[in-house]
Formats: sequence, structure tokens, C-alpha cells
Amino acid sequence: MTPFLSVILITKNEAAHIDACLDAVAFADEIIVVDAGSSDDTVARAEAHGATVTVTGDWPGFGPQKNRALDLARGQWVLSIDADERVTPALAAEIRALLAAPAHDAYRIPRLSSYCGRFIRHSGWWPDPVLRLFRNGRARFSDVPLHESVQFDGSPGMLSQPLLHYTYPDLDSAITKMNRYSSDAAAAMFARGKRASLPGAFGHGLWTFIRIYLLRRGFLDGREGLLLAVGAGIGSFYRYAKLSLLTRPRQLPDENSRTRL
Repeated sequence: MTPFLSVILITKNEAAHIDACLDAVAFADEIIVVDAGSSDDTVARAEAHGATVTVTGDWPGFGPQKNRALDLARGQWVLSIDADERVTPALAAEIRALLAAPAHDAYRIPRLSSYCGRFIRHSGWWPDPVLRLFRNGRARFSDVPLHESVQFDGSPGMLSQPLLHYTYPDLDSAITKMNRYSSDAAAAMFARGKRASLPGAFGHGLWTFIRIYLLRRGFLDGREGLLLAVGAGIGSFYRYAKLSLLTRPRQLPDENSRTRL
């Protein structure tokens, strides 16, 4: 029989998240996991939950990797989630009720994200609607390595129950992601022909902090709101600073320097 609902996700070293994530989507008819060569027991844990796991030997980026998972889904409907996201019982019930008589071919889900242990309801983070539920064959992920999104030609519906997102459990994880994402973003901008300077990088970082903390009322999120705004500003600064270093002329040592070497 053709599965009705397929859940798809991509993983790499998600042993800390995968059990809770897959427990929350046990109501699905099929679970597809595409793993990018985890060195922990992510794959074994996913298989223990009955997931169909495919291990890839390369990393083409978030968008292409998620399309690989989508291509393996056999369900009439697809729910895409990340390992650090949780489908609550209320959201699961809403999805089951909605798919009994769907009015749209795709749906957005409000996402409530946690930062250092606090769910953020301001700072531009809420309600953060993400298109994650769609009829199979009607949508694809954008073919980009970072900040991918579901591409759907139509008007999606909107669910009311939130998807929980445990994105930054502590400052260490926030700093690690900031460093990795700023490097990936700088490389992507450089490939598109964008250029930057250090004064411009400082301006981007300052504006990011002002936008999140003041204009989007991040101060209402307390201590975590301040940490989030500062971290986002630093991430923006480093993104453009790294781009500026990619665009500077490469300096070669002169003859005297080579002689001394």
C-alpha cells in the first residue's frame, strides 16, 4: 500500500536529538532519514525507530540533501522536519485532522524556537511560519547549500499549533553554528559575485543588533534576547568580514622575502 504521510529528515551526528524527534512523528506511515555519514549512532537509533535510512558519502548542501530525502518518500503527503525540531501531540493531532480533508496542497507551520533554554517570542523569531507539509510531487527544496526553503507554486494554508525548535541549547552551540554558518554564507556570497569591506561588515553587524533588539523588541525576551541580538550581530559582522577577506587581492612575497625564506 502507498503510505499516506511520509516524514523526511536529514542527519549527521544527531544522536542527542534523533530519539525524541522520531518518537514525536511515530504517527506517520513512513519515516525517511538521509544521513551524511554520522560518526555516532544516529543511523542505528533511526533504524530502531523503524526509519528507512540512506547514508550518503558526500555533502551537497542542505537543499540538495533534503531533495534526496524527498525523492525517497513514497507518501501522498510529506512532512519535512529537522532533527532538533519536535512535533507536539497537539500539532500531530492537527495534521491528522487536516489531512482527512485538506483544503490546500501545502501548509505552513508556526515554529517556536528555543535559545539557551528559553522559547523566544519576539526578536523576529515568532511565529516564524515555515512551509513543511505538502502534497508529494507539488513542491521541492531550493537547490542551495544554506538556508534552503520549500518551493511551492500556490497559496499554502496555515496550521495553528507550533513546531518546537531546539536550535541553540547553549552559547557554545550558538557560537559554533555562527562560525560555521558565517563561513558558508561568505563563500556563497563570494560565488554570487558579492563583495564587502571591513567598515561595511561593522555596519551590517550593528544594524543586525539594532533590528533584532530594538525594532523587533528582542529586549522583551530578557537576558536571552540580549544574547541572541548580540550573537546575531557578531555573526553578521563575521559573515561580511570573511567575505572581505575572500575578496582582497592575494599578496605574494617579494624576491627579498623569498630569499630570506
